Amino acid sequence: MAKRLNVCRDGQPIYEIVMEHSFAGLSREIEKLGIQERRICIVTDSNVGPLYLKEVEAILRGCCREVSLFQFPAGEEHKNLDTVRALYEHLIKQHFDRNDLLAALGGGVTGDLCGFAAATYLRGIGFIQIPTTLLSQVDSSIGGKTGVDFDSYKNMVGAFHMPRLVYTNLGILKTLPKEQFASGMGEVIKHGLIKNPSYYQWLKDNREAILARKPEICETMVYESNLIKKEVVELDPTEKGERALLNFGHTLGHAVEKLKDFTMLHGHCVALGCIAASEISHLRGMLTEEETEEIRSTMEGFGLPVKVSGLIWQQVYETTKNDKKMDLGTVKFVLLRCIGDSYVDRTVSEAEMKAGYDFISEKEDLS
Repeated sequence: MAKRLNVCRDGQPIYEIVMEHSFAGLSREIEKLGIQERRICIVTDSNVGPLYLKEVEAILRGCCREVSLFQFPAGEEHKNLDTVRALYEHLIKQHFDRNDLLAALGGGVTGDLCGFAAATYLRGIGFIQIPTTLLSQVDSSIGGKTGVDFDSYKNMVGAFHMPRLVYTNLGILKTLPKEQFASGMGEVIKHGLIKNPSYYQWLKDNREAILARKPEICETMVYESNLIKKEVVELDPTEKGERALLNFGHTLGHAVEKLKDFTMLHGHCVALGCIAASEISHLRGMLTEEETEEIRSTMEGFGLPVKVSGLIWQQVYETTKNDKKMDLGTVKFVLLRCIGDSYVDRTVSEAEMKAGYDFISEKEDLS
């Protein structure tokens, strides 16, 4: 039995998140979209294509008039306007119109890039998300944030464009590489820290079962993370307020990710950023030292890095100033009043940020 969540806007359902343990239900969900006479372009990358493209293509060919394929080289370094341009060219040559559909088959890079192309091609066409990593299943596929990097600045060009469907095959989690699974856990743990202390405790209590990827436990985990993100997105679909809480760990995390030339996975960098933000929260008297250490231990227990090396603090700080979340020259930093209660703060100083960074930096760093 599929698990489902309706994502609403202004009280009206706009799309469903459907969680299954295989691709068996995908045709049923696609048929509900009424696109039998339309075209679908599957957008995927060179890592995911060989694994799942054949199966998904066969399913979609039974649901629409025509299926075309666009595959690009895997990696964050290809999440840019050059790849989007190539996708535009493909769609134009295939005569895609506004009533046709794109399907993002892959992780966060594919979903972000495909969604941005859908948002901007012909001023907007529909797309669906078929996320194939834990991180994309619990975070990036939900909420309509799309975008690409510009000169290595993360997601600097983008648009809000809601998908028509998110179809999550939980069975994929069994075969994810260990580091990819851990990357997704960075976002999962973040959800508990910012919104739900009971969920955070549940993650800790079920660590062994989660790491063993037991299907029923993973289903509960993905559902609960989806529920948290869905509720935040419904309150604030275009990030004017509440949705900014989802950026917990991202200010310093994005800086680390960029300065490491995207050699570290996004969720790994988010985990580091969450630990640093927790330390700033502690220094402000909101979290205890034990809570901050426990957050670091939790991240480490799920295979996430808790230290970073080889960076220079001043470069880290300057990079935060180019983050897309800046407002009137001020960094919007998400902190914790306590576990499960987060807020946006515009008064975090350079000294406080450095203290947070020092908490995650190896001693040999050139700070």
